[in-house]
Amino acid sequence: MNRNEPLDQIKQRRDSALKALMAAVPYMNWLNIQFDRRGDELTAVLPFDRKLIGNQMLPAIHGGVTAAFLEMTAIIELSWTALWEDLESGRIAPDVAVPDSLPRLPKTIDFTVDYLRSGLPRDAYARARVVRSGRRYASVHVEAWQDNRTKLMAQATGHFLMRQN
Repeated sequence: MNRNEPLDQIKQRRDSALKALMAAVPYMNWLNIQFDRRGDELTAVLPFDRKLIGNQMLPAIHGGVTAAFLEMTAIIELSWTALWEDLESGRIAPDVAVPDSLPRLPKTIDFTVDYLRSGLPRDAYARARVVRSGRRYASVHVEAWQDNRTKLMAQATGHFLMRQN
């Protein structure tokens, strides 16, 4: 990164990269998943919508939606972490309008979800942490919550094949 680069340019490059990553997963758009970015830290946000309810009697967010939310959070965090240095140095500048400007997303090898409590009809949040990342393989842990970060709704561990471009 150029120390004299204007802050607006840095923010624009980071935001553009994040939008490009998200655009690579169309289901993320349908679920309306968003990311709150603070520097290199990402928090995924799943805004509540009635279409997310699986059990109308409780009501509770569908388990498949919860799993997808966790998996997409893990994939975006892993991709974000992998491209951070190139993004900051300006070696890459991903753009939604230019699909080939972004490295390919990691491919899920396996993904194990622990459902800890029902997802209530309200917004959900998630953060992922890359446990191990190599040239070919990565492991990620992700946690989701709603009102209280210490009361997890679900957590997951995933293993991913890093895509070679």
